[in-house]
Amino acid sequence: MGETDELRARVRELVRSMPGAQREFAAAIGLDETKLSKALTGTRRFSPHELVRVAEYCGVTVNWLLNGSDDAKTVTAVPSPAAGSASDPEHLTRSEPRRRILETAWQLIAERGYHRVRIADIAKACGTSAATIHYHFPSKTEVLNEALRRNVKLAFDRQVAELHTIDDARERLVRLVELQLPTDGVLRAEWSVWLQVWNEVSLDPALSSLYTDSYDRWLRTIAMTIRTGQEQGVFRDVDPDDATTRLTALIDGLGIQVLTGRPGSSVETMRRHLTDFIAATIVS
Repeated sequence: MGETDELRARVRELVRSMPGAQREFAAAIGLDETKLSKALTGTRRFSPHELVRVAEYCGVTVNWLLNGSDDAKTVTAVPSPAAGSASDPEHLTRSEPRRRILETAWQLIAERGYHRVRIADIAKACGTSAATIHYHFPSKTEVLNEALRRNVKLAFDRQVAELHTIDDARERLVRLVELQLPTDGVLRAEWSVWLQVWNEVSLDPALSSLYTDSYDRWLRTIAMTIRTGQEQGVFRDVDPDDATTRLTALIDGLGIQVLTGRPGSSVETMRRHLTDFIAATIVS
């Protein structure tokens, strides 16, 4: 079987494993049932967004969907076991309540702030009890840790889904930056969670290990993209790690300005500054 045949076979396996009929599966990932049927039979392709939604709903990674393994070599750095989430297609039903709780907690943290969200708030939003939340997440710190892991997984899934067909490193780096912009919706929520993680790590060094593992994946992704571009002859002969440090620092600083509403800052100006930096310091 080719890659798309293998992908369809894995998604069909997931559809059979999840509770409910195929129409419920389609509704859960925000896809018309007819479009899902066509994707499963090969008359249309899954879009990157659809792949991310399938992976999120089913508790697997896009890398597993495409390549059959969470740690298969791909276009982006793979999360460490501590930072990322492992696919577990054989235990999807058992993990469903936990997934719903985590998605809800993550959204509340992004919208209200970590310290303004109580376990009782998460329970109310999920329509369950505080005891149920504590069963899956023994402490509020664990909720924040899992929110960070979800950030890492979302970014990893999105990058693999969007970049696995892009061979040109220059185009891939530009797309990587685009995928990191704090646009409205999921990306802005991810940035909000990151900001709160940064604050908590600065106050409690005990949290730094998970954060370091998580952020390291992003650094390795940029560096491996720059090295690929140098091998292709489209990037300058600069130190990849040094260029990565400078580029990610610029992304972080500009992103903070956008989220905090600094006058004159916007996603558009952030994109322009980053594009100019890449053209001036990395592209040949």
